[in-house]
Amino acid sequence: MSRRCQLTDKKANNAFAVSHSHRRTKRLQHANLQTKRVWWPEGNRWVKLRMSTKAIKTLEKKGIDAMAKEAGINLNKF
Repeated sequence: MSRRCQLTDKKANNAFAVSHSHRRTKRLQHANLQTKRVWWPEGNRWVKLRMSTKAIKTLEKKGIDAMAKEAGINLNKF
């Protein structure tokens, strides 16, 4: 499984680690991904998703159906 949010498609960002002497080395800034069970009322069951913490906050505001429709995913597969 890739390190991507299943709802917002967030992924790692390329960045530099800067030392005290200002030597720059490449590193990755990974998204803060969490595995979460979400109740899906239309399917009348729990859905297990791997999503970012930002997506969890947005999910509480919009709802799972609206976010899944925007992302273009079918919740029956999860």
